[in-house]
Amino acid sequence: MIRCIAIDDEPLALQLLMDNISKIPFLQLVASCDNALVANQIIQEQPVDLIFIDIQMPGLTGLEFVKSLVKKPMVIMVTAYKQYALDGFALDVLDYLVKPVSLDKFMKACNKAKDLFELKEQAKGNTTAKQDYMFVNVGYSLMKVVFADISYIEGLKDYIQIHLVNTSKAAIVRMSMKAVEELLPPFFKRIHKSYIVNLHQVSAIKKNALLVADAELPVSESHRHVIDELLRGE
Repeated sequence: MIRCIAIDDEPLALQLLMDNISKIPFLQLVASCDNALVANQIIQEQPVDLIFIDIQMPGLTGLEFVKSLVKKPMVIMVTAYKQYALDGFALDVLDYLVKPVSLDKFMKACNKAKDLFELKEQAKGNTTAKQDYMFVNVGYSLMKVVFADISYIEGLKDYIQIHLVNTSKAAIVRMSMKAVEELLPPFFKRIHKSYIVNLHQVSAIKKNALLVADAELPVSESHRHVIDELLRGE
């Protein structure tokens, strides 16, 4: 079960959110509250896997609350304001739902949370040092991906493309870059908001780019240290 909390300062909206949660069999609502400060206390006192939260709330907005979390659960924003979507996704929220939210859209967002939750649980179970692969959801099945076979990973909004060494066809997975980054071994490095590379597959280094397979991938200024580490042989 995915343990979740619902946060909304509007009583009717909060009740509707709770009703929708009750219709999803793999969700367990552990608390509901009308402000972020109470929600913060709940998260400190008990494990929470998923947060449903409004944005415009008195005291502390939903965006401010999510930004303040050090150890962040999965987050689905449910709001009447479309204009904050980019701000939400910049905080790696799992989904951004605009009110009124139909049950099918709500269920789709919850299924994304379920997929990610199961991947994280799988990663926790991989306790041996010999673990050299992961399973990802591709289509309607779990695909085994050996880490050494990955050349690089590309982020595309709600999806990632896993580019493999021996095939030109990338695996398209509904998953965030942050989530997949947590599953990868240390020889994978983020070089850009849209790219994670297998350092073993880097064939050449340019001033602001890495050549991986047949692709020239940009290195952002904030990830320039990866090039420096490669040049030092670290």
